[in-house]
Amino acid sequence: MQKSPLEVRRAFGILFVGVAISVGTASILSEISFEHKEPIFYYAIIWFGSFAITFGIIIGKFRSMLSSIRGRMKNSVTWPPAVKAINGLCWAAPFAMIGVLPHYYQYLILFGIGLGNTSTFFFMKKFSNLVNLEQIIVGAVSLAALPLAVIIDTSLISNQTTAVITSRIMIAIAYGAGGIFALVKK
Repeated sequence: MQKSPLEVRRAFGILFVGVAISVGTASILSEISFEHKEPIFYYAIIWFGSFAITFGIIIGKFRSMLSSIRGRMKNSVTWPPAVKAINGLCWAAPFAMIGVLPHYYQYLILFGIGLGNTSTFFFMKKFSNLVNLEQIIVGAVSLAALPLAVIIDTSLISNQTTAVITSRIMIAIAYGAGGIFALVKK
């Protein structure tokens, strides 16, 4: 059964808010763990636990949203192969560059999320006739946060961990803004 555009938008709103809560919570908890000089494996537990708990709660309450999310994601299956490749590169290339430039990972993550969401928005609009404004909001906020992250990291502070947590909080804000927009948009 085809879900209504409003149901799909709301499902993505819940998904995006869930990502925002998970990233925000894990960012704060991992910073606390860092400050207390906890073992490195705590980071994996914190990040995995934040996502598992958040999405465990969401899926438990909104199980029907999974088919809406799956349905929208399947739209890209009909895109031309070159378009799928470009979209995949927009998502994957910045993350792959982390292996080459690990010192810039906080910028590359913001860039990957921004570029990936932005490219998906435009390709969905052109090839699937879908206008997912919540996705362009996430992309635009992430890309707009990049210069701010660079400024914070290079001139306003001397503490690298503050720059990293700031970038993570910006990711949470980007997904939160897109998610809230999707939930309130009629």
